[in-house]
Amino acid sequence: MIYLIFSILVSSLLYVVFKLFKQFKINTLHAIICNYYVAFLFGIAMSDSQLGLSEVIKASWIWGTLILGILFIVIFNIMGITAQRSGVAVTSVATKMSVVIPVIFGILVYNETASAFKIIGILLALVAVYLSSVKSKEGFKWRNILFPILLFLGSGIIDTSLKYLETNYVPANQIEIFSTSIFGFAGLFGTFYILLKGNLKIHWKSVLGGIALGIPNYYSIVFILNALSTKGLESSTVFTVNNVSVVMFSTLLGLLVFKERLLLKNWVGIGLAILSIILVIYT
Repeated sequence: MIYLIFSILVSSLLYVVFKLFKQFKINTLHAIICNYYVAFLFGIAMSDSQLGLSEVIKASWIWGTLILGILFIVIFNIMGITAQRSGVAVTSVATKMSVVIPVIFGILVYNETASAFKIIGILLALVAVYLSSVKSKEGFKWRNILFPILLFLGSGIIDTSLKYLETNYVPANQIEIFSTSIFGFAGLFGTFYILLKGNLKIHWKSVLGGIALGIPNYYSIVFILNALSTKGLESSTVFTVNNVSVVMFSTLLGLLVFKERLLLKNWVGIGLAILSIILVIYT
């Protein structure tokens, strides 16, 4: 359970760091790329794995880390944009409502029961993402909901992939080196992306932002994977407690630290978000 508690704390911290990027005028993409190199180097330093480079390359999970590396750089960038445009609470809701995607995956692939609670919960989650994202004075505009939806889908795919790889390919003693490899690939893909754009000038503030983001980012993955591999804790319990707690904790931080104002419909969306997770995992 201690891994789950730590996962909640560091995951909530990520949203706060993203919000601070805007206040200090830090280039989000550059900071994200630096963050992955920081997480990679930190993971190498902290790992006690005896695997050599040749063994890591031959590991059964290496192709999974390659794909996740691409997803990480794309979704993390979307997360940063969403936090700055829509606020901490909206970002946390869009991310954590993605728990319905692993549930759907379980129904289709593992033939899990498609109960009425699950179906209602999935529908409520979609409504929750919308209600927590829109602004009353502007009405419906795609720019208000597009990034939360992309974040919703991408986060769900990442969670599903992490659980699938952890269950089928990653031994318990290789969790840290597995996580570190994902960050390494994400950093490389991010570097390749800015090389294509020709935007190579990285400000020192982006490096500091990457350090502030990289360490909690590393632990957010390590802690959730350790929680998922803990005997006696089912993945449904882990994802439910983690997601609901991060939504509530991030919302509280947004209100207290950044003085964010939530409309009534945003509060309704957050309430539906929590309810939807409970319904989806109820059975």
